[in-house]
Amino acid sequence: MFKSNNVTARLFERQISTPAPGTAIHRARRFYENIVPGYTIYDVECPDHSFRKFTDDGLYLISFSRNHQDLIVYRPTWLTFSCKEEDCDSHDLPLKARKFESFFTQLYSVNLASSGELICKDFFLYMESNQFGLFATSTAQIHDAPPTGGAIQGVPSVEKITFYLLRLEDGARLDERVFHNDYVNLAHSIGAFLYDDLLAIVSLRYQRIHILQIRDSGDLVDVRAIGEFCREDDELFLNFNSQVLVNHVGNGFHHSMPELETSFMGGIKQRLLSFIFRGIWNEETDQTMRVQCLKKKFYFHFQDYIDLIIWKVQFLDRHHLLIKFGSVDGGVSRNADSHPSFFAVYNMETTEIVAFYQNSADELYFLFELFSDHFHVSSKSSLHMNFMSSHSNNIHALEQLRCTKNKATSFSQLISAIDRHRQSTDHPIKFISRRQPNILKFKMKPGPEAGSTDGRTKKICSFLFHPILPLALSVQQTLFLQASVVNIHFRR
Repeated sequence: MFKSNNVTARLFERQISTPAPGTAIHRARRFYENIVPGYTIYDVECPDHSFRKFTDDGLYLISFSRNHQDLIVYRPTWLTFSCKEEDCDSHDLPLKARKFESFFTQLYSVNLASSGELICKDFFLYMESNQFGLFATSTAQIHDAPPTGGAIQGVPSVEKITFYLLRLEDGARLDERVFHNDYVNLAHSIGAFLYDDLLAIVSLRYQRIHILQIRDSGDLVDVRAIGEFCREDDELFLNFNSQVLVNHVGNGFHHSMPELETSFMGGIKQRLLSFIFRGIWNEETDQTMRVQCLKKKFYFHFQDYIDLIIWKVQFLDRHHLLIKFGSVDGGVSRNADSHPSFFAVYNMETTEIVAFYQNSADELYFLFELFSDHFHVSSKSSLHMNFMSSHSNNIHALEQLRCTKNKATSFSQLISAIDRHRQSTDHPIKFISRRQPNILKFKMKPGPEAGSTDGRTKKICSFLFHPILPLALSVQQTLFLQASVVNIHFRR
């Protein structure tokens, strides 16, 4: 492997040599050792917005107004300025170059929230192929709402949740989908998952998985709803048979017919119980031992299985869903990782459960270790995913995962990809090259350059890395809604 720290030499080496088969992506990722942020502008003059993230292709910076009413989209640019001196590197940047507008150009501002709604600042999904963005607004939660219409007891209700599909190039609103008196976990985009042109939205309150397709025209089209029904004609079939029973009872064919309004178990729950039952049944061939196993492993935990609700759903491919189950308390908790959970793989075409694991299962951990890219990929054709380090393609990430596994008190703490604010410290974050002699490449320090004057105030920070350019934002804020301190880290 070529090890020069000179950018020109490394470009020349890349031009004249061919990487070994299967190492092209790895070689390209190693090239970015030479191009890293090396300069920081502290406390940049910038709008008082809530900055969310860069899009995966690096074309847009997504932000929201502080009152959570407006979406503001920026185009990342690059700093340009002139210098008449011979040694320009030794001079500070001009005042104009130290402003937010020197790095980002505002494209537009769009009002999304109205009538008591607020934008969920943690929710954003991006369709890279068409440059569509999906955003969400909602009204306030009603925590003691009665479980009417088949709703789950203990799940809050939201009067109105609206999903907006926008074209990020110009902010045009293409389509929207509204959920009334429902509950979708919008925090950190947990309640929705995008895979190519397919979108899955989970209704926690009514335990339905809504599958939608995003057309190239920008239309949101309903594909199916999975929950109490699994096939498209399940509801029609049940309604037809109910009508037949009503006619038979009315004609006196079955006068001892019980009450018709029987509570049926949902289709997805029925398939889950059937899968668990068959799995335990096939463990033993002896009839006596089989009955004993069923008593211990199935009927003893039967009510626990009945009480499971769907927490989260994501696509593994266009036909299979990975469904996370758990208790009601864990589904509405801000820290679901502390609650026990289960994972099921569901085939939408055959409507069958094909695998079921407890979150602490060794088999599930090894699958996550070997195929972690399948757990977070949002598109099979997304080019930027090839350049992301994961446990499956990077030995250092694998070492870190195994170290976390060994230190964890339970497996439930292992898998958590939630993007959230972290507690800020006055010490800079150091980025060190793994190649000998472990050279310090750059440092990033959130907050003011001289540090905070009030060490008693609790501060949180977030980091937004551009996926391509050597550019990053560090945002530090307090819990008292004071103006954020934004630093820009870039390669000068």
